[in-house]
Amino acid sequence: MNRGRRNLVGILALLAATLAAGCASAPPEPESMRDPGADFSIFRTFGWAPAPGVTEADAPLRLLDQNIRAAIAAEMKRRGYVESAESPDLRIAYDTASQDKIESNPVRVGIGMGSWGGNFGGSVNVGSPSVRNYQEGTLVIHAIDAGRNAEVWQGRVSARIGKGSLEPAAVTAAVSTAMRDFPARTAP
Repeated sequence: MNRGRRNLVGILALLAATLAAGCASAPPEPESMRDPGADFSIFRTFGWAPAPGVTEADAPLRLLDQNIRAAIAAEMKRRGYVESAESPDLRIAYDTASQDKIESNPVRVGIGMGSWGGNFGGSVNVGSPSVRNYQEGTLVIHAIDAGRNAEVWQGRVSARIGKGSLEPAAVTAAVSTAMRDFPARTAP
């Protein structure tokens, strides 16, 4: 499978998992890293690094790229940054990936006892072990100091692939989760 298709599968997984997680369990926890020497108060503008594996010939991947960029741009603007095509302070890049995983459920034994009136009852239940394969999707967002050409922040979110779609709302939710710890701009 070519890299563009693998990336598409990865982000589909992430988006579907983000939607499913909202219904079934706690949302995925993001991870972030920040360059401790980076002074985010000097960054005012952002622009884009080239998108990996996106070509004009691959319409679904191009549409996904547009949705991810729109969600990131909205998040950056919400945090006080201004988009600039000419000499931005920060260049934003992202990666998507998917990975096969295995989940194992061990043997379970349940024992119950009780009574009703004068009668006494008991039961024993045994569950067999099972192994399931699934895919996990990951979205990684990078902020690069354009002046130093050095990464100053990275946010990552991973989640199990589930049924879902490429709806802009799902992309926005995944990006928002990944960028939870991105520093907001302070007023000058």
